[in-house]
Amino acid sequence: MRTTVGIIGAGPAGLLLARLLHDAGIDSVVLESRDRAYVERRQRAGILEQGTVDVLRAAGAGERMDREGLRHDGIELRFDRRRHRVDFPALTGGRSVMVYAQTEVCKDLIALQLEDGGPLLFEAEALAVEGAETDHPRIRFRHGGADGDGGTEDVLECDYVVGCDGFWGIARTAVPNGRTFERTYPFGWLGILADVAPSHDELVYARHDRGFALLSMRSPSVSRLYLQVPADTDADSWNDDAIWAELERRFETDDDWTLRRGPITQKSVTPMRSHVHEPMRHGRLFLAGDAAHIVPPTGAKGLNLAVGDVVTLARALAHRAGTGSDALLDAYSATCLRRVWQAERFSYDMTTLLHRDPAATLFDDRLQVARLDRIASSRAAETDLAEAYTGFPIG
Repeated sequence: MRTTVGIIGAGPAGLLLARLLHDAGIDSVVLESRDRAYVERRQRAGILEQGTVDVLRAAGAGERMDREGLRHDGIELRFDRRRHRVDFPALTGGRSVMVYAQTEVCKDLIALQLEDGGPLLFEAEALAVEGAETDHPRIRFRHGGADGDGGTEDVLECDYVVGCDGFWGIARTAVPNGRTFERTYPFGWLGILADVAPSHDELVYARHDRGFALLSMRSPSVSRLYLQVPADTDADSWNDDAIWAELERRFETDDDWTLRRGPITQKSVTPMRSHVHEPMRHGRLFLAGDAAHIVPPTGAKGLNLAVGDVVTLARALAHRAGTGSDALLDAYSATCLRRVWQAERFSYDMTTLLHRDPAATLFDDRLQVARLDRIASSRAAETDLAEAYTGFPIG
């Protein structure tokens, strides 16, 4: 097989990159180790920044998002039984965010790719990236074998390879002499999906002495909620009544707000960590999305950073095709990392602002409340949060 850009991974990064390249007249092949059903049901992020929404619309993937997604013009911060709303459009010149699950983004992009894009091969496991330092890198892959059983080995010859295969994929390990920067937090998120209408029309971020809680949603009838728990927590150790009771405690306010309860259909524990791999390029191999960086979910940046990466890369590849210049490709890693580190900074700030460290002292608790008070009383501080939450400029 031969193509211009070989893409490893059919998550939102790989699928969107393929779409952007298709629109630019650049051919690609996407290799995905899992089957289509798995890709379309794996639960991940659900908050799209303004820039991500704009990119999906421009790529022709915005029709269902605009019909079924939930536009949010703010978030609510809760602390000391108080409530403070951050008004995004008023603070950012009109920007907002969209609640639209990553699973739905992938469904939309898969449908577009299969309709008129380049080859998208499911159950095609990338085994190795070879010759990244040359003008003709290649991807060895196994196609047609389920769960590593059987299948046929093949080679995809490329001009460029893009690793969108996540932290555990092969692309990141194919970058020699890279540096990693990491932080692991001593807590995780116990997340649930519940068949009940959300108890608030926007996301609620709650700082409580017992730990953080988040009220989110997947649709007008499905709630997504999270509790801060110790990092080694087994989700099954929490029964449904205990989860709802703890959520009620952490969301408590001095007014008559109440939390709606409903059947819990799914629960899991998400670890909290930060990871950055530098550089994001080796020869003609480029990393994008979780293959290059991971952020704690508090800042809602993971999917949006991946979009920023592939927009930057697609622009650079189109520039190379149109002018013969490698200038934008050579700047890819540095360009993306500027945005990545701002997102890491914001995610760290939000995480330390709202979560209670197991080793926290009363002094630390008072500092958290003081930081939240500052946001609630200072337009400058509130604007900084709103600008970061709705998205940093791409490129």
